[in-house]
Amino acid sequence: QVQLVESGGGLAHPGGSLRLSCAASGFAFGDFLMTWVRQAPGKGLEWVSDISSGGTITHYADSVKGRFTISRDNAKNMLYLQMNNLKPDDTAVYFCRKQSTLGQETQVTVSS
Repeated sequence: QVQLVESGGGLAHPGGSLRLSCAASGFAFGDFLMTWVRQAPGKGLEWVSDISSGGTITHYADSVKGRFTISRDNAKNMLYLQMNNLKPDDTAVYFCRKQSTLGQETQVTVSS
């Protein structure tokens, strides 16, 4: 059974940083591309970033490029999203995703 458990969300000031983590279990984590997506209040799901199975290839939405960094530790079955220079528009619930399976979500709020 695939399980994805996010953590690390919270409240940050504009310009601040947060690091999201996603603990994966129930599948061969190192064999799969992994994704972060988010959903802002009143909006649909937005793709944020993805990382190849080996961690060597990454992609970012234009809205977060240069501010967010995705990474993974296949030995620990962990996915990360380092978010720097946060903006109020980054306020959303964030999910890690393996194919069509979403994790439990973690709330990120950016406000002064």
